[in-house]
Amino acid sequence: MGDLAKQILTRPIQLADQVVKAGDEATINKQECAEIKSKTEKLAALLRQAARASSELYERPTRRIIDDTENVLEKALAMVQRCRDDGYIMRLFNIIPAATFRKMISQLENSVGDVSWLLRVSTPAGNDDDEGFGYLGLPPIAANEPILCLIWEQIAVLMTGSPDDKSDAAASLASLARDNDRYVKLIVEEGGVNPLLKLLKEGKIDGQENAARTIGLLGRDAESVEQMIQAGVCSVLANILKEGSMRVQAVVAWAVSELVDGNHAKCQELFAQNNVIRLLVSHLAFETVQEHSKYAVVAGRATSMHHAVVMASKISSKENLPALHEDEDNLIGVENPMLNQMHSIVATTIAMKAVGSGTGSNPSGRFDTGEDEKPPEKLPGKSYSLNSHKNLSKPYNTAHQSRNASVSRGRELEDPVTKTYMKAMAARALWKLAVGNATICRVITESRALLCFAVLLEKGDEETKYNTAMAIMEITAVAEENSDLRRSAFRRTSPACKAVVDQLFRIVDNADAGSDLLIPCVRSIGNLARTFKSAETHMIVPLVKLLDDGEPDLAAEVAIALAKFATEDNFLGKEHSRTIIDAGGSKLLVQLAYFGENGAQIPALVLLSYVAMNVPDSEELAKDEVLTVLERASKQGNVTEEEDMEALLYEAKSRLELYQSRGSRGFHV
Repeated sequence: MGDLAKQILTRPIQLADQVVKAGDEATINKQECAEIKSKTEKLAALLRQAARASSELYERPTRRIIDDTENVLEKALAMVQRCRDDGYIMRLFNIIPAATFRKMISQLENSVGDVSWLLRVSTPAGNDDDEGFGYLGLPPIAANEPILCLIWEQIAVLMTGSPDDKSDAAASLASLARDNDRYVKLIVEEGGVNPLLKLLKEGKIDGQENAARTIGLLGRDAESVEQMIQAGVCSVLANILKEGSMRVQAVVAWAVSELVDGNHAKCQELFAQNNVIRLLVSHLAFETVQEHSKYAVVAGRATSMHHAVVMASKISSKENLPALHEDEDNLIGVENPMLNQMHSIVATTIAMKAVGSGTGSNPSGRFDTGEDEKPPEKLPGKSYSLNSHKNLSKPYNTAHQSRNASVSRGRELEDPVTKTYMKAMAARALWKLAVGNATICRVITESRALLCFAVLLEKGDEETKYNTAMAIMEITAVAEENSDLRRSAFRRTSPACKAVVDQLFRIVDNADAGSDLLIPCVRSIGNLARTFKSAETHMIVPLVKLLDDGEPDLAAEVAIALAKFATEDNFLGKEHSRTIIDAGGSKLLVQLAYFGENGAQIPALVLLSYVAMNVPDSEELAKDEVLTVLERASKQGNVTEEEDMEALLYEAKSRLELYQSRGSRGFHV
């Protein structure tokens, strides 16, 4: 606190001196005044000691304790001044009960205890690494709010304790934040964020983990997140994700997800500005995409020498560098990435032309880039960040390679449990960051993330699979509303998109009814409904089967997803509606409309209406008495009170009536 603490302490010290002087001048109640003087002298000594150590004082409890002490000293001064002999009449009107003196002495003792605790907590004896930070006890001021003083003590340890003590203090704050939302606000209000961030940057691994966990728990409150943002939490977490230990990085990734969940709009932008998306994708891709290299797109091939020169010129141009696709840390052992890539493109093209001029050449002059084709051995298939074109001199690259190689070796040596947890938390952070943000979703889909998602859905542990499925669900939800993102990221010819969709349908087709993956996968498929072709009927049949699952929540989600296939906004709505009918969907939907719970009934009626509007001449709809079902539903208050349901049911009934007799099972044209 420094000068500020001296200013705060000046007034109480002056008051204490005045009380001591007035105590010497007292002629009435001398014994009581002498005791007040004694307590005040002790308090004055402590206040002067605090003034000498002002730079080490912890501000929040200092203000509270000194304010209370000042009030006590003002009362003590007024009381002692009344004990001077101003004549018989004044003495008669200045009678002070003995209980009042006892109360004042008790308050002075409490102030002595409070200031003593403040000095101990601000300048602890346990500063050395070999000494523990002993229990300080609670000051008298803690009588009304003990938790506040406990928080003060732990924050003070974070500021002045040994590394091990700081780690324990961060763990204690994490425990408090986990237990009660009010404690979260207290920790932030009492100045706990800055020492936690300092510990996260400079502490030992255990201390960094505990600090990151506490920061994540503090992120549950939107106001607290706002204060942490102002303290620079986003840049600190980004730096840890780039250079920290994987154990710490995993907890930091979880903390990112919590902060975004607590105040997502502002945090999303700040984390994106600090390249957190790219760093998370790098962690997700580590030892992941190599397992499915069959999905990799062979990049950098040229069909002619002219094409090779054009591609090389594009690589050397700053504006054509792909942004934020991969972490620069993956460029290990590459002396000059862009020059090597340019050289590889030209060299590969020359080699192909040489082969093409001999026996077995490709007469078409084109080269297959299918999934099963093996890329050239030395052809780089990597993307580079916006800044990768800068500082390509050899000394820089040598140092850069050395640092990146060290980081990579550290990641490889981590135990499998840590690596698995890192991927789970990276997927969770990407899930939270992607919510409702088209820009971030575009950055994610333009990286290797989709390929990583496909692998992790197949081979990850349960937590990683769930977080991955949720990330895909949020990205596809944004793509459903954003046509540009949908066309660029989810083209059906894209190997990455194909890999993800194949895994989604594998889960839908094979997962158990109680699987947590089913609902996010079903939602993702529904979000991508506009991207499927009419011939891809195998995508719809597994969804229709789930209508008969028996779980109301799942049935409702399936009906909502299928409605996106059958809606009139979908260009292939009629073809998809016929597929739903052929798979037995109309009968299952009728059952849900009659016997389904309210959560599943409305989505089933919506889907049934869309199918009826698209294929009103279907014999199956007539056999299943869909018209009767819709007429019955239009008379139910709980159905028609839903927005737009009345108009939808009316339109579906009108089209069916052209082909079906009311109340008849027969089929009429």
